[in-house]
Formats: sequence, C-alpha cells, structure tokens
Amino acid sequence: MGIIPMQRERNQTFARDFILLGLLDPNHYGFLFLSLILIIFMVAIMGNTVLILLIHLDIRLHTPMYVLLSNLSFTDILTISNIVPMMAINYISGRKFITFAGCGFQIFLYVIFVGVECLVLTAMSYDRYVAICHPLRYPILMNHRISVLMAGGCWLGGIINSIIHTTYVLLLPLCGPRTIEHFFCEIPAILRLSCIDTSQYEEIVYVSAIFFFLIPFSIILFSNGQILRIVLHMKSKEAQKKAFSTCSSHLAVVAMYYGSCIFTYMRPKSYHTPGQDKVIAISYTILAPMLNPVIYSLRNKDVLCALKKVFSKAISHRNENL
Repeated sequence: MGIIPMQRERNQTFARDFILLGLLDPNHYGFLFLSLILIIFMVAIMGNTVLILLIHLDIRLHTPMYVLLSNLSFTDILTISNIVPMMAINYISGRKFITFAGCGFQIFLYVIFVGVECLVLTAMSYDRYVAICHPLRYPILMNHRISVLMAGGCWLGGIINSIIHTTYVLLLPLCGPRTIEHFFCEIPAILRLSCIDTSQYEEIVYVSAIFFFLIPFSIILFSNGQILRIVLHMKSKEAQKKAFSTCSSHLAVVAMYYGSCIFTYMRPKSYHTPGQDKVIAISYTILAPMLNPVIYSLRNKDVLCALKKVFSKAISHRNENL
C-alpha cells in the first residue's frame, strides 16, 4: 500500500521538472559547436583566473581599478560556469531534464551575476572618470576602501534584485508541457510557459532594467564623454594614447554586454522569439566572459608587465632548480 503514494509523489516531482531544448542539434555539427563552446569555456576560466592571480600577486595592481576588475573576472568565471557545464552534460548524455530546484537555482545565480557585472562595469567607468578628470582628488574620491565598498554594494544589489525576480518566477503557475526553448533557465523563456498574464511583472522587469541597464549605461556614456573631452585637451600624446586605450577597451565590453542585455530584457514578451533569445544570450553568457580578460589584459600595459614579471620569475626559478 505504501508503494502507491511513493510512486505518486515521485510522479509529481517529475511533473515539476523542466525540459531544456538546448542550443545544439544532436548531429555532427552540434558536436563541433559544443567543442568550440568548451574551448571558449576553458579560455574564459583560464584567462579570468590568471587575471585575478596577477592582480593578487603584483603589488602595482593593488589599486581601486584592479579591485573592481578582479570582481569582474570573478563574476565572469561564475557566469560561464553556471551555464556551460550543464549545457554540455545535457548534450552529451542526451538528458534534457533540469529539476525545478535546479532551474530556480540557475535563475537565482544568473540574475545575480548579470546585475553584478552591470554595476561593476559602471564602477570601473566612474574610477576612470575620477582618475582622468579629477586626478588630484583621486585618493579621496576613489581609494581601496571605497573600491571595496563599491564592489560589496554591487554584489548586494545583485543579490537583492535576484531574490525578487527568482521568487516571482518560481511562484508562477505554469501550463502545458514544461519545455523551455533555451539552453538554460532564463526568465523570458520561463514567462512563455505561464498560465497567467505577466504584464505587471514585465513592468517590474522594466524598472529593474532601468536601474541595472539604462542608468548605469547612461553613467558610463557620460563619464566616457567627459574623459574624451579632457583627453582631447591633453598635450601629451602618450597620455592621450593611454587614456584612449583604456576607454576604448571599456566601451567595447560595455557595448557588447549592455546592448545584448537591454535587447533581451527591455522588449515586451510578445516580441521575444526563442531563436533570437538564444543567439543574444550567447554574447553575454559565453562570449563576454572569454573576451573580458583578453580585452583588459592585451590593451593594458600594467597587466602585461605583471604577466612578464611572473613568467620571468617562474623561468628563473626553474633554471635554478635545474
């Protein structure tokens, strides 16, 4: 008699699970694309880890800018690790199921990391603005303590925002087959499964997007506009070149990340299509974590010098042991 209730409970548990349709088709081309994604994943993990270690090891990089940059790299590691491994496991195993709890946890982490990345990029832009436009006041307006508080504020804001959105999405009544037309649990994809009108919640998403996307993006554009104004009046060509290099690197990351996020979260639900959402999501969940350390290291002389210093020490240490 006890077997029937147990079986019923198990069936109810499975009924709450989701099916992730994924990104790749089960064919030869899908496997090649998965291989490319795994290469990008490894490059992203290695690049961001190396950048964090360099910032930790080299005392010259113990500045507010690099405190924020290390937080950006840490966020990138967590973002891509939250998406790619499960996607690869589901593709290789052919198992497309994700539990209700697993989906909720993925949404919770994903929303945190998106929010943190947006706020950290804004803080980094403010740091460059103060350094170039108000250099004499930089030690007061931007020091190690302030940068740590800013980083902590970015994480706190991301967590609070994620709690609000994750709680609402997980409490939505869902109808029909729980098939998510995406390669991870993303909010717009879950909203398409809802039985009720979600227009009121979409208004909350817009408000959240204003605070995490539009306002930070406006601050970044304003600060870089001010930087450009100051740089154009500099007499030193070397100083101009360095300032332009820093700003162009930052704006390249911002344009890719904010552009895709705004396009995803500030469109009405009726304008979303699964194909578009998947392609756009690749840019800020897979490509951005790989490109960020490349952009910030190859265009940054301080990071390159620190890298050469570490390599030189490692080679000399190896020669001594030989």
